[in-house]
Amino acid sequence: MSGDKTDKFDHKAFVASLTSRPGIYQMLDKDGEVLYIGKARNLKNRVGSYFRASGLATKTMAMVDKIQDIAITVTSSDTEALLLEQNLIKSQRPPYNIVLRDDKSYPYILLTEKDTFPRLGFYRGSRKRSGRFFGPYPSANATRETLQILQKVFRVRQCEDSYFKNRSRPCLQYQIDRCTGPCVGLISPEDYERDVRYSTLFLQGKSDLLTSELTLSMEQAAGAQDYERAALIRDQIIDLRSIQAEQNVSNQGGDADILAATVEQTWVCVHVIYVRAGRIIGSKSFYPRARLNNTPEEVLAAFISQIYLGDDKVANIPTEIIVPAPMEDEGELQAALSYVAGRKIRLSQRVRGHRAKWVNLALTTATESLQLRLSNRQNTHKRIMALQESLGLDAQPGRIECFDISHTSGEGTVASCVVFDENGAVKADYRRFNIKDITAGDDYAAMEQALDRRFTRLSKGEGKIPEILLIDGGKGQLTQARKILEKFQLPEIQLLGIAKGLSRRAGQETLYLKSQGQFREIALPGDSPALLLLQQIRDEAHRFAITGHRQRRSKVRNQSLLEAIPGLGPKRRRALLRHFGGQQEIRKASEVELARVSGISRKLAENIYAYLHNIS
Repeated sequence: MSGDKTDKFDHKAFVASLTSRPGIYQMLDKDGEVLYIGKARNLKNRVGSYFRASGLATKTMAMVDKIQDIAITVTSSDTEALLLEQNLIKSQRPPYNIVLRDDKSYPYILLTEKDTFPRLGFYRGSRKRSGRFFGPYPSANATRETLQILQKVFRVRQCEDSYFKNRSRPCLQYQIDRCTGPCVGLISPEDYERDVRYSTLFLQGKSDLLTSELTLSMEQAAGAQDYERAALIRDQIIDLRSIQAEQNVSNQGGDADILAATVEQTWVCVHVIYVRAGRIIGSKSFYPRARLNNTPEEVLAAFISQIYLGDDKVANIPTEIIVPAPMEDEGELQAALSYVAGRKIRLSQRVRGHRAKWVNLALTTATESLQLRLSNRQNTHKRIMALQESLGLDAQPGRIECFDISHTSGEGTVASCVVFDENGAVKADYRRFNIKDITAGDDYAAMEQALDRRFTRLSKGEGKIPEILLIDGGKGQLTQARKILEKFQLPEIQLLGIAKGLSRRAGQETLYLKSQGQFREIALPGDSPALLLLQQIRDEAHRFAITGHRQRRSKVRNQSLLEAIPGLGPKRRRALLRHFGGQQEIRKASEVELARVSGISRKLAENIYAYLHNIS
């Protein structure tokens, strides 16, 4: 159902014809674009409230003036209306709704249960993969900290399968008592399964049951005069109690998220403290987009709906969500959370005791985080204005992209692209490019390939056109960039290079600006806000490139050369490694010596030898 499009929206006739049933409404502008999506327990009353004579905020009135049509969808219940509203907001992202930009998946700890010696590891992505998931955790740091605790206390392996299956002797983790050496049979499957069970109890928050089991095992070991094992279990119990004391276990093993919001005009910060199994495992600040003068309670209601409702969000819903104050339609929101989760979810407010301290901590952090963000934004804005003046640009640049190259003697070359606008870093638009098929160490070719791939995607409608293209390098790299811009006919992009000076010290960089088809040097004072901005962007591109390069290099180096040989499975690889002691000795072996290894036929030995010595 919708109103007729006229020069002025006839809201009186439209509201008069509305039903009083629950549903959602979509406010549309003159072009048919969605301005705002809302839900209502009573559509007639809710939609009519936007057109009352007084009491509306200025920014709400500005939105109402743009309305040329309203689309209505009637639902059978308030919960259905809430779920439909969130689906539409996520798919259409209306400008006047509170929209959460950061939709990155949360990390988990994955237990690969199908293996004889299961692995505990960091995991981010679809949960369709086989195995048992624990989490989610608020950040990668929180996940890895938990893994470090488990590695220290229970010593369950965390190495990749490719590394695990090709060991012929224990690795460093075994030497420093962080692993029990299952890769070379230094622990039985039964004892390893016991350690996995202990790790699982810890991750489930069953600390009391875990401590009881460990205490009983210690007493049994002592009774059997196995004092070495009894001492090991004693140390595990001590470590567990120490961890529990540090984490301030006071939520009786429950899961809870504590949320608080701070609003300053249209700037918003929501801070979340995550408690899993009674332990505070971390916290995170979010900065949703809000164009109306929303209250903190309205922000939290919208945030909770977006962050927890949806089929892919079910695992993220804790048993309890704690907020500072009551919210409108709190009952409907709690019912929707319980419906989606398939279990009872508590939405608590005005709590006492330790939970009240958590709420105060979340409020304080949200306020300080928002003030810091606003301060950084103002600082970035001033620097961009200074850059516009220094470069003599007609308009203030809205988007700056910077490219950098990283490799180690030509190995694992990676190019990075980072993006900045007037608000600072736009991390959602960062990209990395794994460089292939070039001469090792050829930075010019690497830069050309990265830029070509970036602007090929742009020509297909992916991404936005930058006002400034910043290149970490001198005239050689800039020449490659100019060639690409000419290829894609993008003369409007301002090309700028930043190269380290002779001393390679910050503040003494050489800047190259494309002007009338040539690259001319420009000099900026060391304390120039414009130069500080360029340094900040260059350093961020360098950091992002190095991180990608190290990941790529590590992946290659951790992969055994033997894995690429056709017909050579895990058992035969292990037999080779045990027989020769390592890959270097296998390389030195002749075909005859290779064929002496159990399971290696004469034909396979020839194939192995040919592969290792690049014989076609």
